Amino acid sequence: MSLFGDGLEAAVQKAFTRPAPKSAGAQMRYLVRQMKGTRAVAQLLRVSQRTVERYVKDEIKKPRPHLAARLEREVKKRWQPQIRARARQQAATTGGIVIDTRARLGYTAPIGSTDEDRVRHLTVALPPQYAARLFEAQEAGAGDAQLQQIAADALKEVYFQDGGRRAGSLEDVRFTDVQHLEFEL
Repeated sequence: MSLFGDGLEAAVQKAFTRPAPKSAGAQMRYLVRQMKGTRAVAQLLRVSQRTVERYVKDEIKKPRPHLAARLEREVKKRWQPQIRARARQQAATTGGIVIDTRARLGYTAPIGSTDEDRVRHLTVALPPQYAARLFEAQEAGAGDAQLQQIAADALKEVYFQDGGRRAGSLEDVRFTDVQHLEFEL
């Protein structure tokens, strides 16, 4: 599970204008339409082609928990691509992104300052360039560590240095032990 990647995905999904299909049959029919065939869906979900066909015809109604989770994840990944793209574009160009986190934050600074790590709860509006960096890294397949580093850089500039008005000698922000993380577009 990717905490940062899932958080970004959840923020984008809040922009959906219509709810994604709920029943297993409707989800399966949607995937079959999107992927143009039952064989591709069967390979994606790691089930037999016949199983996919039975869901499409509503012969099977209730999937096993692991299949239900995979099915929902794959549908949401493909649901309303234009709205998803528009939400990301708006966040990356004009709107920015809000990060709400409870994590251990500390920093590297010159001797004599209080750079001790401590748990902080922050809700910070990040400028559009950081939203763009987060979404670009996510699309490029970046792992949680890279996304976490981008978020740490953003918090360093926006929260700790206040856009250059304070803590100018701050070198590096440590963003660890994330207890809560939520993004809002």
